[in-house]
Amino acid sequence: MERKVGTVSRGIRCPIIRQGDDLVKIVTDSVIEAAESENFALRDRDVVALTESIVARAQGNYATIEAIAKDVKAKFGDNTVGVIFPILSRNRFAICLKGIAKGAKKIVLMLAYPSDEVGNELADWDKLDAAGINPYADVLSLERYREVFGVHPLKFTGVDYVQYYKDLIEECGTEVEIIFANQAKSILDYTDCVLACDIHTRVRTKRLLKEGGAKIVYGLDEILTESIDGNGFNEKYGLLGSNKATEETVKLFPRECKDLVLDIQKCFLDKTGKHIEVMVYGDGAFKDPQGKIWELADPCVSPAFTDGLVGTPNELKLKYLADNDFKDLSGEQLKEAISNKIKEKQDNLVGNMAAQGTTPRQLTDLIGSLCDLTSGSGDKGTPVILIQGYFDNYTN
Repeated sequence: MERKVGTVSRGIRCPIIRQGDDLVKIVTDSVIEAAESENFALRDRDVVALTESIVARAQGNYATIEAIAKDVKAKFGDNTVGVIFPILSRNRFAICLKGIAKGAKKIVLMLAYPSDEVGNELADWDKLDAAGINPYADVLSLERYREVFGVHPLKFTGVDYVQYYKDLIEECGTEVEIIFANQAKSILDYTDCVLACDIHTRVRTKRLLKEGGAKIVYGLDEILTESIDGNGFNEKYGLLGSNKATEETVKLFPRECKDLVLDIQKCFLDKTGKHIEVMVYGDGAFKDPQGKIWELADPCVSPAFTDGLVGTPNELKLKYLADNDFKDLSGEQLKEAISNKIKEKQDNLVGNMAAQGTTPRQLTDLIGSLCDLTSGSGDKGTPVILIQGYFDNYTN
């Protein structure tokens, strides 16, 4: 009997992970036990994904705000620090900002407007247009911002981040000036020592600052790239991808974990005889149409994955074939014609009209987004995801 089910994504419940836990054993045992409990079989090319959070927790990759402050102080000295383009988030940036503030005497906080990099809105477009403000060129003072936009809390949290960040910095005993601008070089009118806090545009931002004559330029990805006083670190991403752990600590993005996914893959092969693809995932790469928030606040969707997850999908569009190549066929004839077309497809369909509309994204970004949506970020208790049938097509 032919299979009637395509891709299936399952959340796998696991024990609460602590530092030093054996993730290889926990992940493989949890998936195998779930398969036995729910009476399904593992197959070759299934995907097992584990959230970056449990990897970082098992690694013990945490850092204090004191460690952040010490690194910032070492890099910027007593200079006024321009902190530019941070996202608006209590979970993602506020604790980092507390550490940054403790390491500086004065901060010029430059916020992008009308929204931050991931879509958190600081200003209303209609008010901006009515005031004749050009966000691509105009630099606003805090007074001008308040005059035009008043208090503009985020829709879902109710937090006025302008005031929240201002208070947070001042509570650390640090002087702060807030401006609003979208050109990186605008900060150079205030200080030539800059910490770029944007995520996906950070390379360009740092280049523009250096070209503009900045004396000291670092990004969040260059803070805590090595251990300070025994604290956690991330040699590749620094503070990027970190989350609030407590009011005084952050959980960093996991350190190098390619060996982990390979070890889990080998363990599955040893225990089940199946070749399972394995990846670590963080934020999904999608945008919420209602809140207009781009989910990807991590520096990447997947920091580590097995080689079978390299590349992009290579798929034909079934509706294109049905409406064009085989528009005169129906029933079994149509099914057979499309099946044969799929079996004969080339390894690279770039430029093929029958592939138009398929998603030209990295497999790890697509699968990581599916995993993030399946696991959620709350109390589901499923930090491991099993995806089956992802690499199937109409002929399987």
